[in-house]
Amino acid sequence: MHESVQILVVGGGPAGSTAATLLAREGFAVTLLEREHFPRYHIGESLLPSCLPILDLMGAREKIENHGFQRKGGAYFEWGTEKWDLRFDELDDTTYSWQVVRSEFDHLLLEHAKSQGVDVREGVTVKEVLFDDDGRAVQVRWENTDRTDHGEISFDFMVDASGRAGLLATKHLRSRRFHDVFKNVGFWGYWKGTKPIEQGPDGAIAVCSIPEGWLWAIPLHDDTVSIGVVTGKEHFRAEQERQGQLADIYMEKIKSSTLTADLIEGAELVSEIKAETDYSYVTENFAGPGYLLAGDAACFLDPLLSTGVHLATYSGLLAAASVSSILRDGTEEDRALRFYASAYEMSYERLLVLVSVFYQTYRGRDEHFFEAQKLTAREKNQLNLHEAFLNIVTGIEDLADAKERAFDAVAARLAGPDALSNNPLVNHNASMEQMPDSPSRALDGLYLETEPKLTLRAVADVPAEA
Repeated sequence: MHESVQILVVGGGPAGSTAATLLAREGFAVTLLEREHFPRYHIGESLLPSCLPILDLMGAREKIENHGFQRKGGAYFEWGTEKWDLRFDELDDTTYSWQVVRSEFDHLLLEHAKSQGVDVREGVTVKEVLFDDDGRAVQVRWENTDRTDHGEISFDFMVDASGRAGLLATKHLRSRRFHDVFKNVGFWGYWKGTKPIEQGPDGAIAVCSIPEGWLWAIPLHDDTVSIGVVTGKEHFRAEQERQGQLADIYMEKIKSSTLTADLIEGAELVSEIKAETDYSYVTENFAGPGYLLAGDAACFLDPLLSTGVHLATYSGLLAAASVSSILRDGTEEDRALRFYASAYEMSYERLLVLVSVFYQTYRGRDEHFFEAQKLTAREKNQLNLHEAFLNIVTGIEDLADAKERAFDAVAARLAGPDALSNNPLVNHNASMEQMPDSPSRALDGLYLETEPKLTLRAVADVPAEA
């Protein structure tokens, strides 16, 4: 069976649902293929306030609000010898987010996409992307998960939101690059009957360091608490050799922190222990002729600061605006895709630097794990760090030195003036909001416009002030 569609989205997670919904609301014909049947399990329960305006644009915020998820007022950190509160209401009293059960949250977004006119097909796996003689993505071959049907779909444009599986990056472009740092392993379980998390703002995620890594505790609306461990891959392997069973490693780690040990006293572990590698990576090409990569299909970052859904929904917004400007508003495709790649990469790199800076603030015993999270000179040299680099490179002949200074400048701006001696998260919320949505923040002469329509607008088209 062969058919043609206008826009094809591969993947029904937050990145795919966001892009598909926004494009459908702009009047485009959108087909979304999702390998699983929702609801399906996914880790990554803690959201950031930066998701709120995107949910508003999607028309989905009320549905999320009414579902009953645990409202999140911020975060609490016990990091080495220091303790910090990150309060969202320090920005204003309307700033908050949620702790979500991802199977329910992702299902709500996918069902919302359907309600906005997206043709959602679940249980469909994309097996291959086909390119024309000019290297443009033009068609996919798909197969039902149960292998009872298969076919081909041609498209005008494709958004690859296939997650960490990485349809294009791993199977076709082979352009995924793993960072030298953040090669960690996460393992977690769900508890009932825990004591309340008393530290931090209401509904906060609690993050606490241990000598070999860090722990999280996230209260959920179904009366469970997600408690997890992140540690280096080498230490994890050594612990497997020493203890053997994952459950034994897990229990030893969460009992090594007073905070989590107190939480689970008298509580019951009500799930199996799940494990996943948290290796951070980035794709060399975020976009190309006829396609772009969104969410985890393009890049994945260490989960320390709960940025996963932010990057997914933000890239979905950028993707929808870029595709809309190409197909409807006549923006040159190469230019729009450069904007998309620059904007998404810039956001990712800011957060990469912020995570690295946060790891560097650790002061405590046995710093080996935390030293291993510092960006190497090679990693810093591979960052673009657009704004800081442009401001600093003038007059500096040594490119490596320029990159190092650019890293330091971005780190200082993101982490605050006392980054290495005080709370490095003081400007965390502000760093999430620096999207190119005005002429002064334009990239390659383009900026994001959401009203009266979602598109990219050229600075040259903005009337000069009288």
